[in-house]
Amino acid sequence: MTTLSIPDPEALWERGSDGSGGGRGGDQGYKWLVLSNTTLGVMLVTIDATIMIIAMPDIFRGIRLDPLGPGNSFYLLWMILSYLIVSSVLVVSFGRLGDIFGRVRIYNLGFVIYSLGSVLLSITWMTGQAGALWLVLMRVVQGVGGAFLVANSAAILTDAFPEHQRGLALGINNVAGISGSFIGLVLGGILGAIDWRLVFLVSVPVGIAGTIWAYVNLRELGIRHRTRIDWAGNLTFGVGLVLLMVGVTYGIEPYGHSSMGWTSPPVLLELGLGTALLAAFCLIEMRVPAPMFRMGLFRVRAFVFGTLSSFLSALGRGGLMFMLVIWLQGIWLPLHGFSFASTPLWAGIYMLPLTCGFLLAGPISGALSDHFGARPFATGGMLAAALSFVLLELLPVDFSYAVFLPLLLLNGLGMGAFASPNRAAVMNSLPPQHRGAGGGMNATFQSSAQVLSIGIFFTLVIVGLSGTLSTSLEHGLVAHGVPPAMAARAAALPPVSTLFAAFLGYNPMQHVLGARALASLPHATVAVLTGRSFFPDLISAPFSVGVHAAFDFSIVCCLVAAAASWSRGKRYVFRAAEAPARAERVAAVGERSARP
Repeated sequence: MTTLSIPDPEALWERGSDGSGGGRGGDQGYKWLVLSNTTLGVMLVTIDATIMIIAMPDIFRGIRLDPLGPGNSFYLLWMILSYLIVSSVLVVSFGRLGDIFGRVRIYNLGFVIYSLGSVLLSITWMTGQAGALWLVLMRVVQGVGGAFLVANSAAILTDAFPEHQRGLALGINNVAGISGSFIGLVLGGILGAIDWRLVFLVSVPVGIAGTIWAYVNLRELGIRHRTRIDWAGNLTFGVGLVLLMVGVTYGIEPYGHSSMGWTSPPVLLELGLGTALLAAFCLIEMRVPAPMFRMGLFRVRAFVFGTLSSFLSALGRGGLMFMLVIWLQGIWLPLHGFSFASTPLWAGIYMLPLTCGFLLAGPISGALSDHFGARPFATGGMLAAALSFVLLELLPVDFSYAVFLPLLLLNGLGMGAFASPNRAAVMNSLPPQHRGAGGGMNATFQSSAQVLSIGIFFTLVIVGLSGTLSTSLEHGLVAHGVPPAMAARAAALPPVSTLFAAFLGYNPMQHVLGARALASLPHATVAVLTGRSFFPDLISAPFSVGVHAAFDFSIVCCLVAAAASWSRGKRYVFRAAEAPARAERVAAVGERSARP
């Protein structure tokens, strides 16, 4: 194994690599070019993570497939989650490849793959299950490109900016990424209503422009650490994490007579085998000479507690979007005069205060953290987010939007105030030669926490619905003249199918009863059952129980994240010139542990 010998990378900021001063290469404008390009890349990735959520009904109509039909829930779940899971699994490996072969080279390749995936999604010609499977596979391709971009963007920014401006730069980049997930909701609703292919086509020109821009302008500034690829670590980590997240995904699906599948043999096997492989991965990483996960980085206090607080923040936040969408689409918007078909778009619009909070707090807190450190802003942000969840719990299900809006804004402000300083602190703590791997490790913890959070949130809400929904539904249908046998069949459907119907903007009672059953009922009865108040009134109480449990979980996550954030200590920036012993220990920890 050889390590390229280069001057102290931080010292280059004092004089420029050509001795001229003013930053690496003497080009003060280059760092802003890097910021704009990487921010575009990260925003594209996060927009596409959510753009399908609101547009899903239009996409399924376009490929002529009922997502709630027998056997079709696979496509419903995996059109959304395949992208997130692939990104989570690959981001560490691609960050490590950036450290080995050059971060800009790997980042640029990500733009190419991402753009190709977007093109292939937009030209889908098949219909039915074949068309849905094609979309799932191409979402995987798009996710691979997204992982290349996310894995290396933070490291490229850290290389390009001096330490006294990294908080601002990483703050803008991080907030743009997080806000992209909310922008995707609205954008998907608008474009899907025009033509479902536009949901994918919109990324093509932007992706191509970003690709050309990156290849022409970006250049390598970071350290390349030439070494072997840890194939055993990559394999056990990738397969283990995929199995774990697949198990979480199918845990919320019904199994047999149970409303969820957590006790089903396939889910237990996936969770058990995934856990075993990740345990094997940890053992491998402590013994191989060139590990994918740099275990020595966990000796850096700022990195450990920054990454832990990032994981807990994502765990508390990841499922929030889905709960708010179901709350708005299934209950609040219909009660306030919106048709079920129009609720997906309006749900995205009514959630915009959350995005505004991110956009406002992120850059400001990031810039301030450059001068005062990350700890007060990141910790305060988590405490503010916990407070927002407490206040959301106090709202009635049929709330006043004048009260709901500032609570969404507070949550966005809290999460934005945390995210930017925390990310800058994590990246500042890393040795230059390990910024790709370390940034990828942090991103993986965050992305996998979001998938896990979705499973936890849905589980808690389904548990709340399972307690009373079937009984309330059966009694309500009988009271409105539905034959008892028909009402019993409708009440026997798993609660998750009702949640998915509301999530997709379908009329839930039309889905629960079916067209044939509705045709046999009097017109007046059908009008009441499929109206805007019957289902929201029916689901309000059990949904409230479930969503309160989910918010309690978020509160605990935010408070523990605040404690972890405070535990990071005072402001710390890794400097190779001042800490050669630490740099050597971090770089060589794998070699020492691998010796017989």
